[in-house]
Amino acid sequence: MPSKRRLRWAAIPLGLAAAVVLAGCTPTELHGFLPGFVEDGTAATNQTERVAGLWVTSWIVLLIVGLITWGLMGWAVVMYRRRKGQTGLPVQLRYNMPIEILYTVIPLILVLAMFFFTARDQTAIETQWSDDEVDVEVTAIAKQWAWDFQYDGEAEDNSDAVWTMGTQAHPDEAGDFDREQLPTLVLPVDKKVKIDLQSRDVVHSFWIIDFLYKKDMYIGKDNSWSFIPTRVGEFDGKCAELCGEYHSMMLFNVKVVEQDEYDAYLETLRAEGNTGDITDSYDRLSNLPGTGASTDAEEEE
Repeated sequence: MPSKRRLRWAAIPLGLAAAVVLAGCTPTELHGFLPGFVEDGTAATNQTERVAGLWVTSWIVLLIVGLITWGLMGWAVVMYRRRKGQTGLPVQLRYNMPIEILYTVIPLILVLAMFFFTARDQTAIETQWSDDEVDVEVTAIAKQWAWDFQYDGEAEDNSDAVWTMGTQAHPDEAGDFDREQLPTLVLPVDKKVKIDLQSRDVVHSFWIIDFLYKKDMYIGKDNSWSFIPTRVGEFDGKCAELCGEYHSMMLFNVKVVEQDEYDAYLETLRAEGNTGDITDSYDRLSNLPGTGASTDAEEEE
C-alpha cells in the first residue's frame, strides 16, 4: 500500500508538468509542426483540423509504442547480461505463451484502431457535395507545367463561366519566383467549394500545402475535392507528382477572400472576355485515337 500511495503522489506533479508544457505549446507545435494554422489556432479549411489530428495522434501512439519497446529492450539487456564468473550459454527457454499472445494481440489492436480512424477520416474528407449543395464550383486543369482555373456558372451550357489560363513559373537569377506571375486560384471564405480536377497530358497532383491535402489528377478520369476555406489569406500550391522536366516550376497561388472581393474578381475576368468553357487548344489529349483528330494521311488527302 505505501508504494502505491507514493506512485499516486508522484503522478500528480508529472501530470501538472505535462499540462504546463502542453499549455506553453503554440498551435503549430500542438498540430505536429504542420502548416495550415495561425497563432490563434484557426485552420485553413474545415478539414485541416481533422488531418492534423490524425497525424499527431498516430505519432503519439507510435512514440509510446517505441518508448515501451526501447524500455523493454534496455531492461532485457541489463537484467539478462552475462554476470562475472558465468560461462557457457544461458538457460534456453522454449517459449512463453502469455508473452507471445501479448505481442500478437497488441499490434493487432493498434493496426485495427489506426485503420478505423484513418478510414473514418478519409471517408469524411472524400465525401463530395452535390451540385445543389456547393456555393462555388471550380475546374482546375493541370498541364505541363502550369494551371488553368475555370469558375463554373449556373447555366447548363456553362456560357456564364469565367476562367484564367496560367503559364509556367520562371525563377529570377536568385532562384525566386514572382508570386504575381503565378496562376492564381481565388476562393471565397466560409463557402462550400467543390474543385473538379482534370489533366491535359500526364498524371499531376493538386496540392495546396496549408490545406494539408493533395489529390492526383489522372488522364481521362476526373477527380473532385469538396471543402470549406475558413481563413482569409494567401497560400502556396504546387504539383506533387513528378510530371516531367519542369515539375518543380508547376506552381500556383491560392487567395481566399471575402465574398464581395470574390465577386469583383469574377467580374474582372468577365470584362476581359474570359467567358464560356475554357479553350482546349493546348490539350494534348485531343490527339489521342478516337477523339476525332485528323491524321497526317487525311490532311495530305
